[in-house]
Amino acid sequence: MTLTTFTLRPATTGDVEAIAELRAAVLRADLERLGRFDEHRVRQRLRDAYEPEHTWILEVDAVFAGCVALRPAADATWLEHFYLAPHLQGRGIGAAVLRRLLARCDRDGVVVRLNVLRGSPARRLYERHGFTLESEDPVDVFLVREPVRQHNGPRAQECRRDR
Repeated sequence: MTLTTFTLRPATTGDVEAIAELRAAVLRADLERLGRFDEHRVRQRLRDAYEPEHTWILEVDAVFAGCVALRPAADATWLEHFYLAPHLQGRGIGAAVLRRLLARCDRDGVVVRLNVLRGSPARRLYERHGFTLESEDPVDVFLVREPVRQHNGPRAQECRRDR
């Protein structure tokens, strides 16, 4: 596995269509396996839920390569819309991005939740980073990760991106 250098930049409203297309490509196989793929719906669900203020764009060689969101909620922060271009998967980028974001959440003392499609190989990545099963249904698996307690600095109110 070769780690590719990447950057994260704050998302803008103009990024939504690129993210919607990437989501359709990344989720297609799993959604088809679950009998849930719909060309329009897979993109529209992203458009309807998109919050650029909680989203980062992942770039490799200054080119759009993926995205990830950390959405604050009352009892946790939700890791959402974590998509990486298929040709870049397996190079350690996803793990590196996840480590960076989880370090921020640990620093802030924040519980992180996410859901992943049943049977998705992404579940293994999340479990390697401390996520455990919270619940599941016929389509989704819900995972949770308690913060790794750190002994320096006060607890922040939420895990958020640094601008």
